[in-house]
Amino acid sequence: MANNKEIAHQILTAVGGAANLKDATHCMTRLRLYLKDDTIPKDEEVKAIHGVLGVVRGGQQYQIIIGTNVPKVYEELCALANLTANAPVEDAKAAAEDAAVAKPKLTPKQVGKNIMGYMAGCMTPLIPVLIVGGLCRALNAVLGPDLLGLYTAENNLYILFDFLYDAAFYFMPILAGVNAAKQLGMNQMLGGYVGCVLMVPDFAAFAAEGKPFTVYGIPCDTTTNYAQTVLPVMLSVYFLSLVYKAIKKVMPDMLTTVFTPFLSVLISTPFILCLLAPLGTIVGNGISGGLAWFGNATGFFGVAIIAALWEFLVLTGMHLALMMPMMASFFETGVGSGPMISGSFATWACFGVALGAALRLREKSEKGAAFAAFISGLVGGITEPTLYGICFRYTRCFAAMALGGFVGGAYAGITNVCNYAITTSNFLSVLSFSGGSGANLLNGIIGAVLSLVVAAVATYLFGFGKTEKKN
Repeated sequence: MANNKEIAHQILTAVGGAANLKDATHCMTRLRLYLKDDTIPKDEEVKAIHGVLGVVRGGQQYQIIIGTNVPKVYEELCALANLTANAPVEDAKAAAEDAAVAKPKLTPKQVGKNIMGYMAGCMTPLIPVLIVGGLCRALNAVLGPDLLGLYTAENNLYILFDFLYDAAFYFMPILAGVNAAKQLGMNQMLGGYVGCVLMVPDFAAFAAEGKPFTVYGIPCDTTTNYAQTVLPVMLSVYFLSLVYKAIKKVMPDMLTTVFTPFLSVLISTPFILCLLAPLGTIVGNGISGGLAWFGNATGFFGVAIIAALWEFLVLTGMHLALMMPMMASFFETGVGSGPMISGSFATWACFGVALGAALRLREKSEKGAAFAAFISGLVGGITEPTLYGICFRYTRCFAAMALGGFVGGAYAGITNVCNYAITTSNFLSVLSFSGGSGANLLNGIIGAVLSLVVAAVATYLFGFGKTEKKN
């Protein structure tokens, strides 16, 4: 959430204070300042202010691009500078400038930014919820039977914390659907409704039993449980929004309240249930099969590559398809080796990203959120706050995470680390390497620490651009 007063204060300081400000107004996205001396503000310093999207010098105006919260920033600026607020600028030129800001030219780079922005917008508002759920899991990990043993798994307190964890993560499709619809300018409850459709108990029962099901006669994949996933609902709500807007354009105003959402859902449902929602599974089966073969065929290098890519597979749900043959092999032999151990080091790299971000970020709320993500990961085994709250906002952190996973996975592959037990994904995960030789346990721990340290250092040094470091 933008701190509008702090943004206004930093802008006022950067442009030379109230003494250098003759007047100010705003349009839809820009602060328009009239300065006594326009050589005082340094454009790069103004751009570095958290909440500022850009700077434009035009005529007698010094224009600072803020975005849709510009009226609130303007109000705070007037209060700080003791200015009388003016009516917003609404001329054609200002509207055209705002349109250019709102709809930049679609280049491949901009398309990538739009996709990442959409996904981040779906998940960033959920970070407090994910952190709460992760910390509840962390409390059970520390206080429960796995560590201190202050209460058993049957204790009501353990069950309560488990409820709170499930409430945060199990229903993610619904929460993410609400945020997706908000970004797309559609009724938010329709987005949540799409998440509900993916999680409706009767459909989940079909998934559990693998029963055949059709939508208007079209075969539907019922083998996937969409709880705790986000990509299916993101794709589905986006498609629904396209259908919704197309119908709304031609629907008479008197009928639109009832029939626009009704027809939109009826038309979208076969695409959602038969194509978009299972798309991750369809693609994942192909990718996971290729990765499993690659990991087994290339030795330590394959382990390292899968460890580097693992959290990207987690983001899309594709890791589940990769885990199935691995788990079958483990239950048959009692030993996990090769690609099967990659996920553990990827998880430790994710912990490292959160730690590096907590050490590097300066803004108190962001530093606190990064530290909470580190604790919920290390103690609770929850990586979502790091993936969605840090990596999506600061995309360089994805590279740091991949590097950490690669280094830890490579070390484990070279030293032939194996796991002998299925454990939690928190710091106790290193216990899975016990059961064989002492060297195996030691090398497993070294690989985990390498993943964490390399990812943390890479995040601290390279995870943030110049502007982000200044912020």
